[in-house]
Amino acid sequence: MNKSKRILTAIVGIGLMGMATLAVAADKMMVDPAKILSETNVYGLYNTFKVQPSYYQISMADRSKAAAEVEAVVKKHSDSVFVQAYLTRGFKSESDFLLRMHAYEPAAAQAFLTDFSATSLGRNSKATLALIGVTKGLNHTTKEKSPNLLNALKSTSYSADAPKYAFVIPIDKSPEWWNKTEKEKLAMMEDHTIPTLPYLVNVKRKLYHSTGLDDTDFITYFETSDLVAFNNLNIALHSVSEMLYNTRYGDPIVMGTIMSVTDVVEAISK
Repeated sequence: MNKSKRILTAIVGIGLMGMATLAVAADKMMVDPAKILSETNVYGLYNTFKVQPSYYQISMADRSKAAAEVEAVVKKHSDSVFVQAYLTRGFKSESDFLLRMHAYEPAAAQAFLTDFSATSLGRNSKATLALIGVTKGLNHTTKEKSPNLLNALKSTSYSADAPKYAFVIPIDKSPEWWNKTEKEKLAMMEDHTIPTLPYLVNVKRKLYHSTGLDDTDFITYFETSDLVAFNNLNIALHSVSEMLYNTRYGDPIVMGTIMSVTDVVEAISK
């Protein structure tokens, strides 16, 4: 083979390898955070952990590697699970950090948690709360049932600075609630929603349905930097008649500071 043919063969070979690399990359595309956080039929898992004293018996040199170890697990599962982290230490006595996971299949999040539990941090942390729910469309304030209220919800969007804190509040409903007619539920949900409208500009919220999937009916998730507004929002919610049909509100309520996975691990590894 002459020199020109050898060069051409090498170029073709490099091109084929490049195509193979692109194919592998396409198979390992990361989950789109904006998409998975806005779609229905997505599973949300909330797990809190308490770091055990044994973790601090590990040398500082080894603990300094913990963030990279956890990040590697996050990256490994990034094609099927979107993972977020929150520092709860100092806010809640029963936990030090929260992992929030979104996946199209619960088994994908389970696989991530299995690998996380094998890291040095995971081996030395105890799970203190595990919740799972699924995102669904609106049941009551729909375009057909409550068009004016739905339009008000859509026109009142979050406009404050990037939120700093997150809250997770599981909620259970009484049998009396579930046995009400759809018309009665709609009236109560309208009564529930109207007082919340002024707070939607500085409090984000997201709802997950958990009945049958977990020992709770709903998981409510909030983000805000204005804790006074969040406090006032909850006071407003406690004044509506629909609240009378809650048999659980929190227990626990989880509060955490929104941080990257790396920053959370580094904060608790000092």
